[in-house]
Amino acid sequence: MQSQSRSLTPHVHWAQRHSELYLRVELSDVQSPEITITDNVLHFKAQGHGAKGDNVYEFQLAFLEPVMPRLVYKVTQRQLNITVQKKESTWWERLTKQERRPLFLAPDFDRWLDESDAEMELKAKEEEERINKIRIESRVPKDHSFYDTFHTIADMMYFCQTLAFIEILNSLVGIVRSPLVPSLLQVLGRNFVLFIVLGNVEEMQSKAVVFFVFYCWSIIELFRYPFYMLSCIDIEWKLLTWIRYTIWIPLYPLGALAEAVSLIQAIPIFSETGKFSFTLPYPMSTTIKFSFFLQIYLVLLFLGLFINLRHLYKQRRQHLGSKKRKMK
Repeated sequence: MQSQSRSLTPHVHWAQRHSELYLRVELSDVQSPEITITDNVLHFKAQGHGAKGDNVYEFQLAFLEPVMPRLVYKVTQRQLNITVQKKESTWWERLTKQERRPLFLAPDFDRWLDESDAEMELKAKEEEERINKIRIESRVPKDHSFYDTFHTIADMMYFCQTLAFIEILNSLVGIVRSPLVPSLLQVLGRNFVLFIVLGNVEEMQSKAVVFFVFYCWSIIELFRYPFYMLSCIDIEWKLLTWIRYTIWIPLYPLGALAEAVSLIQAIPIFSETGKFSFTLPYPMSTTIKFSFFLQIYLVLLFLGLFINLRHLYKQRRQHLGSKKRKMK
C-alpha cells in the first residue's frame, strides 16, 4: 500500500446532453468523497483504489459554460458517477474552459452521443413524456369535473349570489310575498360559504364537495325563479308550482349537508393556516381562531335549515293544500 499522503489524479470519462453533464471517475472502494462546485469549477477529492492503488485522488475541472452549483453523485463498487446540471440547455463544444483537454480526461464512449443524436434522444424523450401524460390523463376518473367545479364556474356563482341580495330587498319592499328572515338566512348563509369558506381557501377549491354545493344551490333556482317571474305577471303553471313547492324536500337538506361537509373540511385548514384569526388586545392577549367561528356556524347552519324547512312546509300547505282538504 502506498503512502496516504500522496495525491494523485484519477481517470475521468465524460459525456453530455443538452441539459446535463456526466462524469465517471475510475475509482473503486471510494471513501469520504469531497465533491463541490465553486465559481463554476468542480473540486474532487476522495480516498479510493485507482490506477496507482489505494491513495488520495483529486482533480479540478473549470467548466466551459455556467453550471448549477449543486450536483448529484453515486458511488458504486467500481466507480463514482457525477451528474451536473447546465444552467442553459445548450450543446457544448468541449467540457473545460481551457482548449487543451487535460490528460486525465477522456470521452465516455458508453454514454457518448453527437449533437444530432442527442437532439433525437431529447425529442424521443419529450414524445415519451407527452404520451405518458396523455395516458395519465386518460386514467383520470370521469368525475374529474367534481374537482374542477370551482375554477370552472366560480365567477358566475360570485355574480349570481351577489345578485341574490336583491331577494332581501324584494322581501322588504313587498315585491315578493316572502318573509324576511328565511330569505336573509339563505342569502347570507350561501354567500358566507361561497366567499369566505371556498373563495378564500385555495385548498377547498379542488374539493369534490364544491360540486354538490353548487349543484344543490343551482337546481333549486331553476324552478324557483321562473315561478316568481310568472307570479309577477299573474300567471300560474300548476306543474311548475308543484315542482317549486316540492323539490326543496330533498334538495334543501342535501344542500345543507353539502355546506356542512365543506365547513368540516375547512375547519382544520383555517386552524392550521390561522387565516382570519385575530389576537385580543392586552391584557387578554388571547388568539381566537376563525375555525372556532366555523364550528359555531356549523350549529347555526342546521338551526337555519330548520327555520327554512318550517317556512317552506307552511308555503307548500298554503299553495298545494293538504290531502284532507283535497279529499273534501
